[in-house]
Amino acid sequence: MKRLLPLISILLAAAPLRAQLYHPGEVLQYRVSYKARMFPNTEVGAVEVTTTETTLDDKEYYLVKGVGRTLPTYRWFYNMEDVYQIWIDPATLRSEYFQCDIREGDYTFESRFDYAWADSVVRTRWRSRQNPFAEKEMPLTPESMDAISLFFNMRTARADDFDKDRPEYLRMVLQDTIRSIRYRFLGREVKKIRNMGKFRTLKFDCQLGTSEGYSFTDGTVFFIWISDDDNKIPLYIESPVRVGSINGYISGYKGLKYPLTSLVK
Repeated sequence: MKRLLPLISILLAAAPLRAQLYHPGEVLQYRVSYKARMFPNTEVGAVEVTTTETTLDDKEYYLVKGVGRTLPTYRWFYNMEDVYQIWIDPATLRSEYFQCDIREGDYTFESRFDYAWADSVVRTRWRSRQNPFAEKEMPLTPESMDAISLFFNMRTARADDFDKDRPEYLRMVLQDTIRSIRYRFLGREVKKIRNMGKFRTLKFDCQLGTSEGYSFTDGTVFFIWISDDDNKIPLYIESPVRVGSINGYISGYKGLKYPLTSLVK
């Protein structure tokens, strides 16, 4: 659970940068499961991503919120509620603020990002439990994004933008570092999603680099399938672990901007 829910929030961007698709009223719901030989696809968590309109300091924003929770059946064993939020300028479609609040058992963690695009820097603050906040200022480029805005970056791309098997790179802002992301487009595939049907998809493999730079040797490899239509919804993610795999898959949606033409049946 601790490994996959942040990855669902990332569901990484796989396209040249352009205007992200933020559509107020859209709701995307996911289920998280663990799969191994002795545990056939056991659902353990749920994630919901919503987009609304809001006002902050007398300015209009798109507010995107991603919430991950343990399912009630497993809360006695491991209770978790992770909340990620970003405030988007509707004119530039860039993140201006990022906030995450993580509660996992007795552990808590807070993180805040303040994007200063005019100065090309991002100012971050974070702390665990009740410790004092740590702070850092880092250089910002158009390719640098938080996890939630990465989620939306791929959603206006066309399949023709992707070159099969060619590595591409993006950057993800974290508390005290900016991590590199490497991804490859593997091709089209019809993917069956549990309780949802079959979809035409675009498949990618992704890897998160280490904090030292462009080294991709830490084993954080995963695969994602996005809908092959104008919505470009992340439909399925698979992250291998030492025994079995962790999976996240779409379980519901509403308020889409475009028809879901990728659904086969």
